[in-house]
Amino acid sequence: MKRNLNLLAAAFALTALSYGLARFSYGLLLPLIREELSLGVTVAGWIGGSAFAAYCVGIILTFICAGKLSPRLLAFSAGLAATLGMALVVFASSGLTLGLGIALAGLSTGLTSPPLACAVAARFNGDGRPKANALINAGTAAGIVFSGGAALIAAGAWRELYALYALMGAGITVWIWFAMPARPHNEMVNGFAFKLLRRPGLFALCSSAFLMGVASTAIWTFGAEILRGEFGFSDAYIAWAWIALGAAGISGSSTGMLTSRFGTRRIHSVALLGMAIGTIGLATASMSATFGFAAMCLFGAAYIVSTGAYLIQGINLFPDRPDLGLGIPFLVIALGQTIGTPLFGATLEATGVINALGVFAASACIAIFLRPTQALKQSGVCVP
Repeated sequence: MKRNLNLLAAAFALTALSYGLARFSYGLLLPLIREELSLGVTVAGWIGGSAFAAYCVGIILTFICAGKLSPRLLAFSAGLAATLGMALVVFASSGLTLGLGIALAGLSTGLTSPPLACAVAARFNGDGRPKANALINAGTAAGIVFSGGAALIAAGAWRELYALYALMGAGITVWIWFAMPARPHNEMVNGFAFKLLRRPGLFALCSSAFLMGVASTAIWTFGAEILRGEFGFSDAYIAWAWIALGAAGISGSSTGMLTSRFGTRRIHSVALLGMAIGTIGLATASMSATFGFAAMCLFGAAYIVSTGAYLIQGINLFPDRPDLGLGIPFLVIALGQTIGTPLFGATLEATGVINALGVFAASACIAIFLRPTQALKQSGVCVP
């Protein structure tokens, strides 16, 4: 029992580190980073996209290394990449060095989720897995809340914040090594074969996930920049908005329960619609700060629920390979984010904030109509 609790706590912390701090805190601190390093919007978008591209590389590496490297080593590598990447950001003096640090930190997220899925499958039975995954999932939102609170206290000292995150990462990396099982679950010892991509329903799932990933970049990478540059939010207000986003995202840990009761199709459609409304709703921050906070809250909850719904459908398509059921839709979401981040930056510069938010909100709406009918059976599994 204690061993399982230690695993859950360490996995929760690693998820908070890699997703909440190493990957998503860049968007929160971007206005401060741009100001000090004199980065243009398009350059900042490419740097943000590098984190998502590295995430893709990380997931592909876990597919290739499945059965060759233990989940313990992969999870340890995730913590190490996050720690070293954020340490490099501390000393960034140009867009190039910043991009290298952000990309290395982004690599950690791709290395995090599949080994944690293996560990949960090895340590928990069928009834315990949904609860375990739901708890681990909350790590992303908790990391976002922490980064917002830290930014509020630090008052613009972004290098010091990244130094703090790197120190935390070192401790979590050591912790995850001792908490993770040394060997993979016996159902996940095989590597990756391209014939697995022929599963019926996978193309529709990936098409929807790609569009969702594209849409999400408006908030994740440029939300803070828009609130500050377009609508005059102070750094403190931006930090509070980030905290609100993360706190609302914690509600996404109930994805498994919601889909079991109301159905995956219905919940996922509502979540994608919520993402679209939250994205375009950010423009209402020009009228009232309250509207801006509401838009961030709606986006945060909808994003976590949507990723959970993609995972549930992926697990249903790959009941024999839960690591791929998690990894493939998350990989495609990251591909969409990789392309969407610089694309949004360019669209923002060319057309203005309202048009850019509208275009990317439309991407989430289109994703609603792309659903794999083969994956509608409920699994009760939540996003890790």
